[in-house]
Amino acid sequence: MFTTRPTLQGTFGMVSSTHWLASQSAMAVLEDGGNAYDAAVAGAFVLHVVEPHLNGPAGEVPILLAPAGGEVRVLCGQGVAPAGATIDHYRALGLDLVPGTGPLAAAVPGAFDAWMLLLRDHGTKSLADVLKYAIGYAEDGHACVDNVGATVEAVRELFETEWTSSADVYLPGGKAPRPGELFRNPALAATWKRLLTEVAGAGDREAQIEAAREVWRSGFIAEALVRQAQRPTMDTSGERHTGTLTAADLASWSASYEAPATYDWNGWTLCKAGPWSQGPAFLQQLALLPAELPAYGSADYVHLLIEGCKLAMADREAWYGDAGEDAVPLGELLSADYNAARRELIGEKASYELRPGSPGGRAPRLCGHARVVAPKESGFDPMGAGEPTVARVSADGGTRGDTCHLDVVDRWGNMIAATPSGGWLQSNPVVPELGFPLGTRLQMAWLEPELPNSLAPGRRPRTTLTPSIALRDGVPVLAFGTPGGDQQDQWQLHFFLAVATRAKARGGLDLQGAIDAPNWHNDSFPSSFYPRGMRPGSVTVEARTDAAVVEELRRRGHDVTVTDAWSEGRLCAVARDPAAGILSAAANPRGMQGYAVGR
Repeated sequence: MFTTRPTLQGTFGMVSSTHWLASQSAMAVLEDGGNAYDAAVAGAFVLHVVEPHLNGPAGEVPILLAPAGGEVRVLCGQGVAPAGATIDHYRALGLDLVPGTGPLAAAVPGAFDAWMLLLRDHGTKSLADVLKYAIGYAEDGHACVDNVGATVEAVRELFETEWTSSADVYLPGGKAPRPGELFRNPALAATWKRLLTEVAGAGDREAQIEAAREVWRSGFIAEALVRQAQRPTMDTSGERHTGTLTAADLASWSASYEAPATYDWNGWTLCKAGPWSQGPAFLQQLALLPAELPAYGSADYVHLLIEGCKLAMADREAWYGDAGEDAVPLGELLSADYNAARRELIGEKASYELRPGSPGGRAPRLCGHARVVAPKESGFDPMGAGEPTVARVSADGGTRGDTCHLDVVDRWGNMIAATPSGGWLQSNPVVPELGFPLGTRLQMAWLEPELPNSLAPGRRPRTTLTPSIALRDGVPVLAFGTPGGDQQDQWQLHFFLAVATRAKARGGLDLQGAIDAPNWHNDSFPSSFYPRGMRPGSVTVEARTDAAVVEELRRRGHDVTVTDAWSEGRLCAVARDPAAGILSAAANPRGMQGYAVGR
């Protein structure tokens, strides 16, 4: 099969990420004797520099890690709602949704602490060793990809009139970053250099990492973050608001480990973060599949996956959140009997209804806002709802689905999949002392009480971020993921099924072929991003999709939009064959910046 690139194969190490500089920096760490976890941390901090429109240090990251010979674990870098982030507080401000930008949308930042915990517990390198790549690109400059400048141009007026600290970084001399010209962020480089100076005398490697965590939680970084959160800031509501983040919120939170949610399918075990993410929707989509799948890529196949996705995402809306096991019946949602009954709802025609189920006989409840349908004329644009159309942001900074991804496997068999996001340049003003902004993940929580995803102090907003690790016969063999907001677990399912059901390549999994295959998504459920619109019955397909398949989908009632030939997904993947000792990797050609490297 023709592919845009080969599936890389080797024995030493493999990296795949959404930016070539992050991939190569991670690979440099492997070449220097580091393991997959050292490499991932280095690559992640480079992603903060080179994809600032997609992620930042004050954002969040769920991480799945599979240590050689150990069990798969989830490292949760999703911060919680601050103590002052109550529904009553937001309602008193006249809001019915959490704004899509500004400090009111900021959760406790989670990404930095998660990467530090990973480095401390599973890495071998020093903090200075892994930060030097990011410091170099921030201080000496790097050639920006097109979408950085395009994103800045989209919010130019906001930066020049309201978020002037962001203009200082991203519009120096009034000029946005341009491809082929070096772009620098000296404030960010200075932050990491000061951090290294402050922790240098703390002791050994682990002591220095612990000291860095304290600087983030209660030192100069924490002080600057809180000052920024308390500055009145224009947000998507059209008003200036201060945030709820305090020094106590920062000091009291840390990243943590937990067991993954899992589902067994045809000899594979799929591992995802729990229902505080949308990850179990991937597992539900697998559970909804019949024993025999239609021919890959046929209209029957695409229709089946679209309709199964609608059912899983309806359950996401009714049941997922960080509300505890009593409120989130995940075992029932993944059970055979429940999904057999749900499967009967899939008919020959496209459904335009949001149909959550009743696990254990419990009646589903949706947020009142989620029941409001956004028609085409409402301005909700499914073409802007996911990667890689990240430059299509509104002038007030509102955006959807902006994210990165990173996968690594090393020669010892350690494996990691991570999806960093949030804290992007259009989310909040740059903290002038630090060179990066706060995040906006609270926009994903509802301002209606007694729902699994209601806004509540100490609760994680349900995130769209959802990396994956797959085991074959109990052994971790595949790590993958993609940016794309609500589309992530659609594109990942399509990729995984292509890997699991199609012919192998060169004796291994056809990772690149599965990534390159024409992809699609639907928006028949409430968006996780402000202003939370939806498009019942919609399907967006790449122009490379067989015309006969498109015609048949339309005959079945799907509202099909045909978009650019290479526009759906930004998948990354690495794999290992334990029996053969072969490692492999592939990356998405869409967007012209994702790359896999290895040897």
